[in-house]
Amino acid sequence: MGPAHHRGALAIIALAGGGAHAGPALCRYSPSLCRALGVGDRIADLAAVALTFDDGPHPRGTPATLEALRAAGVRATFFLVGEQVARRRALASEIVAAGHVVGVHGHRHRNLLRLAPTQVRDDLLRAEAIIVHATGVAPELYRPPLGVLTTAALLTARRRRWAPLLWTRWGRDWRSSATAATIADEATAALAGGDVVLLHDADHYSAPGSWERTVAALPRIIDRVDQAGLRFATPTCPQGPLMSAFVP
Repeated sequence: MGPAHHRGALAIIALAGGGAHAGPALCRYSPSLCRALGVGDRIADLAAVALTFDDGPHPRGTPATLEALRAAGVRATFFLVGEQVARRRALASEIVAAGHVVGVHGHRHRNLLRLAPTQVRDDLLRAEAIIVHATGVAPELYRPPLGVLTTAALLTARRRRWAPLLWTRWGRDWRSSATAATIADEATAALAGGDVVLLHDADHYSAPGSWERTVAALPRIIDRVDQAGLRFATPTCPQGPLMSAFVP
């Protein structure tokens, strides 16, 4: 592991020692804090874009998303919610069987700032156990609900060797006002190599039916990535968190 990894670990330990439970929550708005804490929001491949989906699996949204990706020959990353995996284990397994990557999103979809550090840790470990049991795959990526990190979440991710990954582009597809056109426009605005795009394949925690508009937007998003001369890639961390797949 390189110096950047160790600097991130030391910064997290310092936060924990000072009782700064909420400090990492600002990562979503501060690239410099992301770097200091070793939190990724891009991939290193500047010829590619990473397509990611949160909040699943969903009984209708996930199969529809998988079919759209299959038709386009695109691999993506799915950040799974443990309580949803527990209800649909076969569907979680289907995601992996289709060649996609799965990551931890938490067991329940909650703002981590409202939880005690021990509750955060227990939530994440419970999610991991269910995902592993359902898919046979040990997750290597982690994204918190709402993009809100805490010191306890980062410490757990570090200990489990998960790479925390936020995003640089999002479709704002959870809103009731979103349409396929607005989702595609927002997800691809000023798109560049290395970007991580956030979408949702479920409406468990968002506007009812929002996944339908996301699925409708996917062909436009995929076309625009192609028109930009980019391809799709999935984040990987073969040597552990924050290694070669992530921009330092």
